[in-house]
Amino acid sequence: MYVHLGQNVVVSENELIGFFDLDNTTSSHITRKFLSNAEKNGDLTSISDELPRAFVLCSSENNVEVHLSQLSTQALTKRIGLI
Repeated sequence: MYVHLGQNVVVSENELIGFFDLDNTTSSHITRKFLSNAEKNGDLTSISDELPRAFVLCSSENNVEVHLSQLSTQALTKRIGLI
């Protein structure tokens, strides 16, 4: 099964590690450092020009990709059928 993360980005459900609300998680300095390192390493992509509401972690051939999505974690949860 595939999950549409926004715009034209679709990932396999098998690659999905998790998705996290940016408002709640970026209050931690550890999360901010993780996102900063992902951006420096070229592993962070912004899916939309809109304000991101969540970040999505995906595994891809021995590395982790981080996607910034304009969709909320609730909308992403509905898309994979957890709600």
